[in-house]
Amino acid sequence: MIDQKLLNYLEGFLTDNRKSLFKKVLEKRTRHFAVVLEDIFQPHNASAVIRTADIFGVQDVHAIENKYTNKVSRHVAKGSQKWITSKRYKSDGNNTKICLDNLRENGYQIIATSPHNESCLLHDFDVTKKSAFVFGVEAEGVSEFVKEQADGFLKIPMVGFTESLNISVAAAIILQDLTTKLRDSDVNWQLSPEEKDNLYYEWVKKTIKNVDEIEKHYHQKIEQEI
Repeated sequence: MIDQKLLNYLEGFLTDNRKSLFKKVLEKRTRHFAVVLEDIFQPHNASAVIRTADIFGVQDVHAIENKYTNKVSRHVAKGSQKWITSKRYKSDGNNTKICLDNLRENGYQIIATSPHNESCLLHDFDVTKKSAFVFGVEAEGVSEFVKEQADGFLKIPMVGFTESLNISVAAAIILQDLTTKLRDSDVNWQLSPEEKDNLYYEWVKKTIKNVDEIEKHYHQKIEQEI
């Protein structure tokens, strides 16, 4: 539950332009789509995808860590990791299964990005369904488990000799195309008022330096007034 009085106090440390930007960005944010990174071991690739998700308004990125640790390169991410909701799956169990089960419980269909023979071409994809797009490493692609569990496959049409794209390039092409179609559709793709409020509160706190000390001072002040 958001402490509205505390939020009002913290907003005093932000410019009007910053507060306005937060609210403007939140109007374009969506959880209708989600991104899943399966065992991406190169920090620059994972970071570029996070940056892409932020740019095109996709709020949630799920990182599966079976063999490799998902690391973020601040140089590549350009701070985008602050505004994205990331969830890491790194237990000793089948992290891929845990992630996919979690997504399905939240209403997502699982779409593996792969040049699979039965893949749906990007321009034919149905954006009305809540979808989580799984990206795997370049050489191997998504795991066999993802292929077995996927509700569908998605591929980018290619006409050259090379049969694959860098993961960050593929994610950018897919998210740009599908989020544009989504916003032009009749789908209710925006965040709920509660989700917007919660994210706004998080972003305000992440923007303020030494926010913990400021909160502590605020609570001490309130106690003294009582």
